Amino acid sequence: MSIDELQSTLEEFVGSGGLPSGQVAVARDGALLAEFAAGNVVCAGKTCTASGQTLYHSFSTTKAVVSSALWLCIQDGKLEASQAVAEWIPEFAENDKGSVRIEHLLTHTAGFPDAPFKALEWEDRARRRARFASWRLDWAPGSRFTYHPTSSMWVVAELIERASGGDFRDFVRARVTEPLGLKNYFLSLPESEQHRVADVAVFGDEADAEALRGAGLAIPRDILAGASLLEFNAPEIRAIGTPSGGGITNAADLALFYQGLLHGRASGGDEIWNPETLREGLRVRTGDLIDPMTKRAANRSLGLVIAGDEQRVFRSFAPGNSPEAFGHAGAGGQIAWGDPASGLSFAFLTHGAERNPLRMGARILKLSSLAASLD
Repeated sequence: MSIDELQSTLEEFVGSGGLPSGQVAVARDGALLAEFAAGNVVCAGKTCTASGQTLYHSFSTTKAVVSSALWLCIQDGKLEASQAVAEWIPEFAENDKGSVRIEHLLTHTAGFPDAPFKALEWEDRARRRARFASWRLDWAPGSRFTYHPTSSMWVVAELIERASGGDFRDFVRARVTEPLGLKNYFLSLPESEQHRVADVAVFGDEADAEALRGAGLAIPRDILAGASLLEFNAPEIRAIGTPSGGGITNAADLALFYQGLLHGRASGGDEIWNPETLREGLRVRTGDLIDPMTKRAANRSLGLVIAGDEQRVFRSFAPGNSPEAFGHAGAGGQIAWGDPASGLSFAFLTHGAERNPLRMGARILKLSSLAASLD
């Protein structure tokens, strides 16, 4: 397959009205092979044509970036994946949460998937600590896998701050995005960049429940609705840098982040993650636990999804990806991955949050398949 076919496919999705805009990037050997965009976006109240400089909300692809920062705290000897969270955050032990370990947070096995946290509470340390103390477990940590959309990553951010002695957003920038040369990746968007960000727009009709069941999917209605994603259009939310989904970037920088994980560094740069850190960070730790939304093996490492067996399409990978490919999807249809077998990394971003996961999945599968088959 060719880059031209990948680009024409994106343009067809947009031209047919099935996608309001999209941005794609492919990289190998630490450098971009191609980047392109299609469609129209609204930035700071103005409609404009999407380009490579347009910034998109990357949603849960952010989890991979923040998780990789915590790996550096482990590499520095500050944290251990097997440590109890309460060793660093004593108030977290309230309500019998003392058995939650750091690796539980990153593998979505911590037992509090729906624990509430308001993003704007983050800057108030007293309220932050009180929120952590108030949470209760739904099951014994490590015994089940259920995706934690936001809750566990707030704790990950707190751990990075306590281990590093600084703001987690500064740590991510200083230790991950700046060494990788990612000038368009923002976790906490400055006011000066607000005009570049494509506003999120929910689109499409919800999938028929019977069709979802027929595809073997069980997705909660609140996730399908997508209304909560519109909160990310608020400048104050963009400025927080929500660790679970607040990354704002372009596809090029996201693809280059995965080149960083493939090589442990930027091309020509100093080592960021050593080989042992990468091995441990990308090792599957969920065993035979099943994802209740897909009814397939969860295949989670410390913050990322590993492609694994022939069921990898249910984990947002393409059949042409190797079992060792790793990545993370994001709400509404974002996807990014790196594949050690081919050396390729790929990112697709859109401002259009798709309500129908079947259409969304088909689109991701098509684009990822084309990228994975590039020569």
